[in-house]
Amino acid sequence: MKAVALTRYLPIADPGSLADVTLPDPEPAGRDLLVRVEAVSVNPVDTKQRAPNPKVETSPRVLGWDAAGTVAAVGPEATLFEPGDEVYYAGDVTRPGSNSELALVDERIVAKKPKTMDFAQAAAIPLTAITAWEACFDRMKIDPGGAHRGRSLLVIGGAGGVGSIGIQIAKVVAGLKVVATASRPETVAWVRELGADHVVDHSQPLRPQIEALGMEHVDYIANCNDTDRYWDQMGDLVAPQGTVCMIVGTKGPLAQDAVRNKSATVCWELMFTRPRFRTPDMIEQHRLLTRVAGLIDAQKIRGTLRETLRPINAANLRAAHAKLESGTMIGKLVVAGWRG
Repeated sequence: MKAVALTRYLPIADPGSLADVTLPDPEPAGRDLLVRVEAVSVNPVDTKQRAPNPKVETSPRVLGWDAAGTVAAVGPEATLFEPGDEVYYAGDVTRPGSNSELALVDERIVAKKPKTMDFAQAAAIPLTAITAWEACFDRMKIDPGGAHRGRSLLVIGGAGGVGSIGIQIAKVVAGLKVVATASRPETVAWVRELGADHVVDHSQPLRPQIEALGMEHVDYIANCNDTDRYWDQMGDLVAPQGTVCMIVGTKGPLAQDAVRNKSATVCWELMFTRPRFRTPDMIEQHRLLTRVAGLIDAQKIRGTLRETLRPINAANLRAAHAKLESGTMIGKLVVAGWRG
């Protein structure tokens, strides 16, 4: 099968950072699905996993953790899907990724793709939707039935992949009042299109802008950006007994007094936790992706795809990584098709 892989960890401008290779076709075992991949999207995890370091792989390593495609075969213990089913998923960082014509993935973290989306549109959804859904409902304990309707959520980094789907999930599923951050005219327009009630500029101090909206605190904060940069502001803005959830790791120690004084909950979201540790509730990712697909097909949530490159090859994936590393991404970028 065709694949895009690496053996050395190099800057993305180096042509050797990602290369076109041919690998043996994998075979499904246990609850695996063998998926014929039609489209993949890039996420920060891709660039972080590829980031320069001295390690050299003895065999080509395939990255990629967002995909849409068709089930080609199923493992002997698989029960949720059949060959021919069109699916989407975000995969497992401990296994070979989706930047290959054929990929293995545990069926418990896969769902049938939205019927109203093509493969490219669907590939833009899974990783960010899982992250946003788990952040809201598993980590911050927001009620998905609407019991917390009207409470406030600040989304830092609203125009990125997670923020773009998170704004919608928070509004549509939980009925929250969403304040999103954006700093450029095009990103401000984007988050407003997605349903943000208010937009504030994350390049400026946040408190004066939040107060100008008539708010002293916010009940929930979802930080999809730089944890260290916004830590002090989050401690200041989170409501007493409120919740802060982060998806980006820290670079240094962070003072805890502000959140401690408020008895605020501080939590982390990493969508790979369930598949990495094979948690007993791993199938929740299948369930939540199924629900997201239903919301998309019901036109309650819209897609976040902004750009598609064709075909899937090393040159286009290098271009996608470079775009993501530039920090100018809005929504999601997908690479689709193996033959132009």
